Amino acid sequence: MSGGVDSSVSAFLMREKYGACTGATMLLADDGGKNIHDAKSVCESLNIGHEVIDMREIFREKVIRKFVDVYESGGTPNPCIECNRSVKFGEFLTHAQESGHERIATGHYARIERDNSGRYLLRKAVDISRDQSYVLYMLSQEILRRADFPLGGMLKSDARKLAESLGFVNAKRSDSQDICFVPDGDYGRFIASFTGKTYPPGNFVDARGNILGRHKGIIHYTAGQRRGLGVAGKSRLYVANINTLTNDITLLPETDSGLYARGVIARDVNLIACEKLPGNFRACVKTRYRQKEIPCVVNQARDDELVIEFEERVKSPAVGQAAVIYDGEYVIGGGTIESVMI
Repeated sequence: MSGGVDSSVSAFLMREKYGACTGATMLLADDGGKNIHDAKSVCESLNIGHEVIDMREIFREKVIRKFVDVYESGGTPNPCIECNRSVKFGEFLTHAQESGHERIATGHYARIERDNSGRYLLRKAVDISRDQSYVLYMLSQEILRRADFPLGGMLKSDARKLAESLGFVNAKRSDSQDICFVPDGDYGRFIASFTGKTYPPGNFVDARGNILGRHKGIIHYTAGQRRGLGVAGKSRLYVANINTLTNDITLLPETDSGLYARGVIARDVNLIACEKLPGNFRACVKTRYRQKEIPCVVNQARDDELVIEFEERVKSPAVGQAAVIYDGEYVIGGGTIESVMI
């Protein structure tokens, strides 16, 4: 229980469904105790137990450090996916089992179903505007078997109304919009503070290597970025490539074909709907959380490699982000983008 509305309503629904349950708040960073206070208050109103699990060390090592490493290598990390993998459905599930609990539930908006063969499937939420299936593609069959997403069949507006009717202290609390450990959104400043390193400025260059201006260090930029470049051009410029060896960042106008990819190669693969994909599997893919789905053809070249070719070129898919494959409302699986095919 994060202290927010969604996990609080999930706790109520789980109590109604199973009777006995326990609320657990993962301590990931020092937040002044606000999240713990609100989660505990909700548990008291529901007459269920509450505990705090200190996961700051694993969160730092598995989530924050990977976030920093990917940025330093010129990629674009997705810390929410890594947090789900290592913390929320990794250490948290282990803790739940060791403390005698059979299942875990979270406030994610997604649905879990079981097909006729007994395989667990991940389906988009009823409230598509809140759907979080993209950041859950890494869930294994074992985790899906033990997990509940009580809000998957609800609208966010209905969840908030239910929280208000129950008198929850956090019923009108706004949703978090930023990465939890960088609340001000200044990733560059956070990374420099975390590592204690100095990241030297370098050159913005065009496709031919001509210098367009100076950047303030590669950790401040990501593929596809347009805002905050400080470089004037005849048309809008976007980050096309970050070269960590030369410390150059290539900028291209929106009309340049070099800004668009014909596909990506993804590794660290997890498949949910099947054990292995058939050749030339036609589906749709998202290469960013808020991106629309793009028709594609997927080949599972090796067990841990997906070659994904788009039917239409996609602007600036980023190394480090997830490529998640969908068949209609169902998540087939996905992987981490390791390289981009221009």
